[in-house]
Amino acid sequence: MAKTHIKSRTILEPFAQFNPSSASIRSLALFSPSNFQTLIYIGTASGKLLLLSLQQPSSDSSSSSSNNNNENNNGSQEKLKFVRHVVISDCAVESIHVFGEIEKLLVVSDGFIHFLDLELVKSVKKIGVLKGVSVVGRRLRSNNLNEGFSKLTVGGGGDAIGGSSLLQRLGGGGGGRVNGGGGGSDLPIDDDCVFAAAVGKKLILVGLVGRDNENYDSVAGSLVTLREIPCVDVVKDLVWVDDSIVVGCSSGYYLCSCVTGQCGLIFSFPDVSSVPWLKVLKRDYKILILVDNVGIIADSHGQPLGGSLVFHGSPDGVGEMGSCVVAVHGGKMELYVKKSGKCVQKILFGEGSGYYAVTDDEDGTGKVMVVATSSKVMCYLKVPFEEQMKDLLRKKDFKEAISLAEELHEDGEVTKETLSLVHAQVGFLLMFDLHFEEAINHFLQSETMQPSEIFPFIMPDPNRWSLLVPKNRYWGLHPPPAPLESVIDNGLMAIQRAVFLKKAGLETAVDDEFLLNPPNRDDLLDSALKNLIRYLKVSHEKDLTSSVKEGVDTLLMYLYRALNLVDEMENLASSENWCIVEELETLLNDSGHLRTLAFLCESKGMSSKALAIWRILARNYSSGYWVDPAKTNEENGSGLNIIISGKENAATEATRILEELSDQDLILQHLGWIADINNILAVRVLTSEKRSHQLLPDEVIAAIDPKKTEIIQRYLQWLIEDQGLDEPEFHTLYARLLTKSALETYGTESPSEQINGSDRSIFQSPVRERLQVFLQSSDLYDREEVLDMIEESELWLEKAILYRKLGQETLVLQILAVKLEDSDAAEHYCAEIGRPDAYMQLLDIYLNPTDGKKPMFKAAVRLLHNHGESLDPLQVLERLSPNMPLHLASDTILRMLRARLHHHYQGQVVHNLSRAVNLDAKLARLEERSRLVQINDESLCDSCHARLGTKLFAMYPDDTIVCYKCYRRQGGSTSVTGRDFNTDPVFKPGWLVTE
Repeated sequence: MAKTHIKSRTILEPFAQFNPSSASIRSLALFSPSNFQTLIYIGTASGKLLLLSLQQPSSDSSSSSSNNNNENNNGSQEKLKFVRHVVISDCAVESIHVFGEIEKLLVVSDGFIHFLDLELVKSVKKIGVLKGVSVVGRRLRSNNLNEGFSKLTVGGGGDAIGGSSLLQRLGGGGGGRVNGGGGGSDLPIDDDCVFAAAVGKKLILVGLVGRDNENYDSVAGSLVTLREIPCVDVVKDLVWVDDSIVVGCSSGYYLCSCVTGQCGLIFSFPDVSSVPWLKVLKRDYKILILVDNVGIIADSHGQPLGGSLVFHGSPDGVGEMGSCVVAVHGGKMELYVKKSGKCVQKILFGEGSGYYAVTDDEDGTGKVMVVATSSKVMCYLKVPFEEQMKDLLRKKDFKEAISLAEELHEDGEVTKETLSLVHAQVGFLLMFDLHFEEAINHFLQSETMQPSEIFPFIMPDPNRWSLLVPKNRYWGLHPPPAPLESVIDNGLMAIQRAVFLKKAGLETAVDDEFLLNPPNRDDLLDSALKNLIRYLKVSHEKDLTSSVKEGVDTLLMYLYRALNLVDEMENLASSENWCIVEELETLLNDSGHLRTLAFLCESKGMSSKALAIWRILARNYSSGYWVDPAKTNEENGSGLNIIISGKENAATEATRILEELSDQDLILQHLGWIADINNILAVRVLTSEKRSHQLLPDEVIAAIDPKKTEIIQRYLQWLIEDQGLDEPEFHTLYARLLTKSALETYGTESPSEQINGSDRSIFQSPVRERLQVFLQSSDLYDREEVLDMIEESELWLEKAILYRKLGQETLVLQILAVKLEDSDAAEHYCAEIGRPDAYMQLLDIYLNPTDGKKPMFKAAVRLLHNHGESLDPLQVLERLSPNMPLHLASDTILRMLRARLHHHYQGQVVHNLSRAVNLDAKLARLEERSRLVQINDESLCDSCHARLGTKLFAMYPDDTIVCYKCYRRQGGSTSVTGRDFNTDPVFKPGWLVTE
């Protein structure tokens, strides 16, 4: 058996061989009638044709053929059997062509074409009409050719399905010659047997007539010459794909069209000693053009596709095996990948130079490759793709295994699920080889791998998710998953053993990088945890079952905790997650990550537990600070974060939870400790509008510490102003609290400073301003009770508001005019009262103030100047004090008299103008009534255009005339022009009114 040397991967394995006795092999051909049998045809230099039968193993036993080196000759004989032979001629059999569709063999020998049956049972049929045939090329139809003819009929044209038939495109007709005879024929040309035969410098396109095996001798082998195409040189090789024939000559390669007969140069040889060689890669119907040791893959038009294949020597034979090209030369066979041009396998035959022949299956995708030397036939079977990848993985050639799987997937040889399986298998192998980053990269590329498959690396069995882990060992190339610590420890032990073996000169499977630089256990564990986190984070976003989601998120939290990634823990806990609190509570509690536990409880709806944790944190935070990213220093432009204490941070988080809760007992339970930390947060809890049901005000107020006056005030303000609470008891309580605060702060601070440190962030205005606004706007509080509180104080404006509410006009005017000396407010209040005696009462207060104050003459003069026309001059004179300065008194009296006279004159002017307008209106009405309209027999209605004659009619203010019938229909307010006189009246100028 042949000895195999593997460079990268094993694609072909030797299976059987045959040594013909005293026969020099010249040509080969294959035909597979079934999946388990292959017929091998061997042409010898003596003119004989031998038939061998190769029995292929079944798929379940194909792997057992990998050790054929130890098999003896008898084993080969059982797999490869000689059947029979026939004599073709006295000359060498140059080429053998199998026409499986019509069950014929075409053999070229001694310059003639011979036909035989596949079993070599019937006699040989020699075609004598074609002499000097050197090369035959069968026409192959690619999948892209839209030609579906079934029979070509000489003289009939032969219709084709989906397009013109070949015979029609070749010119058809009676010009064809049957076996050299003249005249037309009605014999059908079999479309599965059209070929080109090279005779010297000519190409003869030939069609085979008939496929009736029972009448073999009568019609089989009858040929019809379809066309002759002249070439520029002697043809040495040719291939025919679709309508293009590529011809190899001594001078170069030419492209000939079977339709037009034209030939054109593709490539000329730089060296006259070059031998042309062509091969159709039947899998894609591409043409391999050989130039010395370079193989160029081209399409049917001779255009190169992609890169070239550079062989290690000029090949003696070329075959095709799936995605690879097989080249034989110098006693060895090499396999090259078509796309990359990389040599992936070498097989040595153990023989030197000589003649070699290579043949493959009919479509280039089968399992058998046959190579022959001058004295021996060797059969090779294609290793299944799965076994190829397994072999690469065992050798730790992970990149090549993935490359092979991707290449097979692109070619449609394996499914996407298989590619995902390979990625997962590589990932597990890399995990046990301690290459965690690369392992996770492959896990992420596997679309079929379940996240639960890595759970055993994180948490030892048994655990909550043990039953979720699929019992899938893939190809059994890696041990069962185990906790990371065990994987790393076993891997480190393997590295230590490999170091000793390396020193002893033995090869090991351990990575050389680890041998030269042994890794640190802590670094490996850190890398493993980080990369598992990366995988679980991606899995977190996938659509998984609920149980798997629980495992992913819970174990992700475990890994975060192992690396003490606090921010990541809190982000996961506070976002939507599937963590199991029971699995994490002890872990987080014992490690001190109470914040994470609080966020987790909140996300799971366990608000009571979360609040209890925040209360514990607020109680235990004696030192330490956290940065709140939501709060920034807006006073300076530096954007520095404000540092807030841990207690306030805990209170803030608890507030955020309480703002959405409607459980009043739970809210009041935690309100106290939040208020002790920050009043603003307590107010946010009470005034939140996020909850579905608001709290009961009386119970809330009763629960608040009475010392927290500002919180109660802000809560009452929110109830009254924002929620529209109209219960008098709460209005009175709010007024009392505001009044009390105003009394406490009055006189100690200026109005701009009446907001203390805590109030400044709760309220937007000073306490007195809030009190005044509330006393003015509300009518539901007890005025007497509030008035009693401020009776002895200096809160005069508040007193004025209360007296006004009580209807004490005199007291209000006295406070405004005397106490506050606010003349504008006093006059405005008089205008509100709306009686002239109010101004007279205010004048009395100005002239006779109480509390020992001197008369306010300037204010009195101002009042008379603004409102003197509404006062009785006699009453004013009676009230003027004899102590009033003369110039003020004379000026006041003069202004009053002038105002009275002006008022009298204004009344007369208005009266006379009214009379004039009334008179003008009467005149206009009289004029309208006195208008005359003349109607004759020719007058027409402006609406229906009927003759008016003696009919009743009406005329609108815009001078349009209609009959009485149209007037009833139209109405009196809208004319036939559409003008509505109610909204758009007609004005006619009078002697006074012009508009």
